[in-house]
Amino acid sequence: MGVKNLWDILESCKKTLPLHHLQNKRVCIDLSCWMVQLKKVNTSYASHYDKLYLRGLFHRLRALIALNCTLIFVTDGSIPAIKLSTYRRRLNVGSEVTENEANSDKAASLRRNMGSEFSCMIKEAKALGLALGVPCLDGIEEAEAQCALLNLESLCDGFFSSDSDIFCFGAKTVYRDISLGEGGHVVCYEMVDIQRKLGFGRNSLITMALLLGGDYSKGVHGLGPESACQIVKSIGDNVVLQQIASEGLSLVKKARNSRNLNGIDRYSPGENQFLAVIDAYTKPKCHSADSDAVYRVLVQHPFLRTKLHHICAQFFEWPPEKTDEYILPKIAERDLRRFANLRTSSAGVELPLHKMPVKCPVTAIIKPRKVQGTECFEVSWQESYGLKSSVVPAELIQSACPEKIVEFKERRAAPRTKKSKPRSRVSEIDQKLQALMLDIESESSAVHNVTFSSKTVMPENNSGVSEVNFTRHDTLLIAESESNGDGNPTMPLYQTAIESDIKADGNATNTMPSNPTAPTVAKDEVIDLISPSPACCRNVTRSRKMNDQPISVIDLSDSETERSPEHERKARELRLFLASVREEKL
Repeated sequence: MGVKNLWDILESCKKTLPLHHLQNKRVCIDLSCWMVQLKKVNTSYASHYDKLYLRGLFHRLRALIALNCTLIFVTDGSIPAIKLSTYRRRLNVGSEVTENEANSDKAASLRRNMGSEFSCMIKEAKALGLALGVPCLDGIEEAEAQCALLNLESLCDGFFSSDSDIFCFGAKTVYRDISLGEGGHVVCYEMVDIQRKLGFGRNSLITMALLLGGDYSKGVHGLGPESACQIVKSIGDNVVLQQIASEGLSLVKKARNSRNLNGIDRYSPGENQFLAVIDAYTKPKCHSADSDAVYRVLVQHPFLRTKLHHICAQFFEWPPEKTDEYILPKIAERDLRRFANLRTSSAGVELPLHKMPVKCPVTAIIKPRKVQGTECFEVSWQESYGLKSSVVPAELIQSACPEKIVEFKERRAAPRTKKSKPRSRVSEIDQKLQALMLDIESESSAVHNVTFSSKTVMPENNSGVSEVNFTRHDTLLIAESESNGDGNPTMPLYQTAIESDIKADGNATNTMPSNPTAPTVAKDEVIDLISPSPACCRNVTRSRKMNDQPISVIDLSDSETERSPEHERKARELRLFLASVREEKL
């Protein structure tokens, strides 16, 4: 909470800055404030998702890690004695605070209940942060007071908190809220703006806390924000705290009378309470800037990948691959920003890439990208990151390794080697057709000797041997011959009767001569496998006699049933392929 109505008073000083504003900064986080915000989202919108508040924290952290933010969690310690009554009211007389402990006269703080539900949420958040390399500083009392001290001592550039009394503790830069949507932004308040626009310094804000009330006091009954601002401005920031510390309520009465302020019937705080509130804001119990506790959180802490896998599996039921997909690109981008900072020396001179003491995390630029209107590059990373590629802003590549951009542009501008053109459809058809024809021919040739030349030897009849030469493309049934062992056949090697084709002029040409004593050579005959055989050749006499000698007949029928199964399959494939070619032409 902080101080009543103070955020409304400071509204004119609010600035909305892009998330990129936090790049390379050291930022503290009032962890209790963040967990309260995230718990409200978990309860209001998606209560059926367990640990949604922890998922929200994870995504906030990874976004800030990518910007090379050095983060520090700060948690609340014991409850200050002056705050016990307020704490009791918030808990509705909770078990942690008794009536005696609520008495502000007892200067003893109260240890928080570490077993409460909220305390368990804080423990989970601390474990997640430690795995991501975010240390935690456990405050002695108020976390916002510890954050303000670190900010006041310039040990951090700012801190996240939603408590409005942070400026009373001396804060200079406060980030009240953060949003990750559409590029992300933060809501920022700075003390210099408050002083310039409103004329309020730290003393004036403490006085506002006394008059309006808050965590440490109930305030003055009947005094509103406008009246309180008028009183403070009338006195001035330089002396208002000293005067109210010395004069107390009388100072308020004088201011009321001088400015004719009405509606103030009575004053709730006593004289001593003013001093207690002033001391609580000006002298909070915190770790000093030079303490060991502060030193330990200021050093760089490593990213614990294995531990993060375990935590995400336990809380979110994520496999290691999903956890890596979320966090590894952010870790790589953070290291690239660190590399960019390292390249620029203290004198402002940028060291050449080859002279850097560490290797550039980026190996090459793959291609340009645009993300939410921002120019980016998709880059490949060193193997040590366990990450092949991711997308990073172009301005980051320009600042970290502009040489990679030059290399990428030269590579794109270089003439490309001509690649062999893909074979056209016609070429593919020709090659496939040839392959099928070769398969059919080889199949037929292996079994039937498709292109076949032989002699038909007629039996001797004291007048010599008649021979017939022929070449025919068809299925040939060959009769086996016998041999007497010396290479000379005892029987005719082949005895063949071939039905003559009818010539176009109607004259018949016999393949066997009418005079068996005269050798005659038959003309070559070619039969097309695709076209059907002539009708006259379909029925061939199975046997006949020539010169009273039996003649074995070779059946040249083109019947489909006499083809081998493999031959039939190849022919069918050829027909289907030719049909597909005709369809494509149509």
